[in-house]
Amino acid sequence: MVYILLAPGFEEAEALVPADLLRRAGVPVALTGVEGSQVAGSHAILVTADTVASQVTLRPGDMVVLPGGPGVERLEASPAALALARQAAQDESLWLAAICAAPALLGRLGLLSGRQAVCYPGMEGDLSGHGAIPCPHRSTVLDGRFLTGRAPGSAFDFGLALVEALAGAQVAQQVRDEVCYAG
Repeated sequence: MVYILLAPGFEEAEALVPADLLRRAGVPVALTGVEGSQVAGSHAILVTADTVASQVTLRPGDMVVLPGGPGVERLEASPAALALARQAAQDESLWLAAICAAPALLGRLGLLSGRQAVCYPGMEGDLSGHGAIPCPHRSTVLDGRFLTGRAPGSAFDFGLALVEALAGAQVAQQVRDEVCYAG
């Protein structure tokens, strides 16, 4: 299961594009509210979550995804969200992914130390200042079981990278073709 954590103010493209692509690939996805089941994104798009973070129990093979946007501050203030991110970072059977401002949060938490990562331009200090290796000119970076994305404009690349990591390159190519993505 892929748990995409939604805090109020999340960047809609960074959560919903990957969710759509993963579901097209047949990968189970749960939009996961951090503060409740109704979550407004940074552009006032109201999303009904499938579950809430406090009820999630991670199992081997699961992935935790943190979208960026102003909601990252709410993720950082959420004990349930932080617990899921830390568990995913520490358990070798789990995946951890983040895009835009969210990799900077993971960097500040020390969860990306020694790993290559990308984040929203200008936030690289939150990576390098905590032991991560910024890759500022890349759209996505996969380092082991950690996947990071750059910004809202990287949402398709990020989503397809998630599909490839979890379902393989052939499935990712099929989804890419299905949505006519040429990026």
